[in-house]
Amino acid sequence: MNKIKQTTEFKQWFKTVKDPIAKIAMTKRIERAMIGNFGDYKSLGGGLYEMRINTGKGYRIYYAQHGEIIYILLNGGDKSKQQADIEKAKVILADIKTGKIIK
Repeated sequence: MNKIKQTTEFKQWFKTVKDPIAKIAMTKRIERAMIGNFGDYKSLGGGLYEMRINTGKGYRIYYAQHGEIIYILLNGGDKSKQQADIEKAKVILADIKTGKIIK
């Protein structure tokens, strides 16, 4: 089973999602990722991945593997802010890799 860690940024973003059906869909996807089924995802390069949730606004969860078994939920967003969310996820991942964010 994969260990899932959530960044503060992800937790804060998830609290702002108002669509209860989308929240349930995202929670189920995270649970499936814990057992190794990431579903619909895309590699964005540099170890960054985008988990695509085809519910509501087209939500995205950005994650990376750090070490052998730890998956870190970096941040999330919807299709409307996708590029900005990807750039933010890259910064968060770089901070994790350099130790600026405590693991």
